[in-house]
Amino acid sequence: MSAFIAGFSLGLSLILAIGSQNAFVLKQGLKRHHVFAVCFVCALSDALLISAGVAGFGTIVQQFPTIETFARYGGALFLTVYALLSFRSAFTQKHAIQTKDQPTTSLVRTISIALAFTWLNPHVYLDTVVLLGSISTQYQPHHFVFGAGAVCASFFFFLSLGYGARLLAPVFEKPRSWQILEALIGVIMLAIAYSLVTG
Repeated sequence: MSAFIAGFSLGLSLILAIGSQNAFVLKQGLKRHHVFAVCFVCALSDALLISAGVAGFGTIVQQFPTIETFARYGGALFLTVYALLSFRSAFTQKHAIQTKDQPTTSLVRTISIALAFTWLNPHVYLDTVVLLGSISTQYQPHHFVFGAGAVCASFFFFLSLGYGARLLAPVFEKPRSWQILEALIGVIMLAIAYSLVTG
């Protein structure tokens, strides 16, 4: 039980910070567009990476730095494009009550974006595969219980964020709130893209 609690606590602390992935999940939750699919894809991706780390694949990532380099520059490019789209949305769309009046992005495209936010982010590899993987060795022979705790934390966080976002719906009935959110997301994306490029 102590290994599970430790894994849950550490896993939760690593994903609490507002990042590109969390901002996307929050936005989808506010719009109520494919919320479960987005939350599930993000959490499942984390689960796969955490499992790989606990199974010992963190050393592989460290031995092949090209994986991190690809994720770094690919992620920076993706985040920059998404930031520009957010800025365009903030300043050009009317932002009527989006949960009812705006067209919904297709499920396939939405899932693709969610996957990109996860797999093109080198910080995800460092947090899940390397960090959680290395810490799990301290809980031998219960390292998989530690990993299970981290996986549960990921599912708990993303589902809470996605479905809890609707509590903010009254605030986002105002078009100005959506404009501020889109602009804020754009700033976050650009800041993270910059940090990826500059190391």
